[in-house]
Amino acid sequence: MRRLRAGEALTAADGTGAWRRYVVTGVDSGRLDLQATAPSRVEPELVPPIGLAVALTKGGLDQVVARATELGVARVEPVRTRRSIVRWDAARAAAAVVRLRAIAREAAAQSRRARLPEIAPVADLADLAGRPGLVIADRAGMPAHALPAPGPHGWTVLVGPEGGFDPADLEAFPDSVPRLAVGPHVLRAETAPPAVVAALRSRPDGRIV
Repeated sequence: MRRLRAGEALTAADGTGAWRRYVVTGVDSGRLDLQATAPSRVEPELVPPIGLAVALTKGGLDQVVARATELGVARVEPVRTRRSIVRWDAARAAAAVVRLRAIAREAAAQSRRARLPEIAPVADLADLAGRPGLVIADRAGMPAHALPAPGPHGWTVLVGPEGGFDPADLEAFPDSVPRLAVGPHVLRAETAPPAVVAALRSRPDGRIV
């Protein structure tokens, strides 16, 4: 990161939507003095909210979290599945979530997003059963425009690992849970989550409030 100097302009956000323009008035070791140059503003919310529940993959979720943050996702939840190659104990899972939160913060700053997405703790797949607005990413599913409108909770899209879900993984989810396809081809594990968000954001019922 480049060093800021007195007189430079910048924008600062609180991570919950509020942001404001400032000018740097002083720089010292571990300290940055700012003066506001405009009123505080609030970034509009994207509605409906889109969450991702993403299977742990050997390549990690760094790129998934960064791209999804840029696209306006509201929540990313790492999920253990039978075919997940990655096996984290509690300490490694907690450290990974801290890292992913830092990545989301960096991606939000680069994309000038004032609302940070929630990066949830690592969960077991069965924990998602019964969640409102759940959708399963599936190449044989329906296109985004045909998906039923979500309720107030928005969507949580479950995206599988390399090789897809083990059939036993999906036994906890009834056939009534919608399946969503984002194209005719097999997508890489790091490609599918941002593709899901982009497809849902293209629906005409998406709006900003």
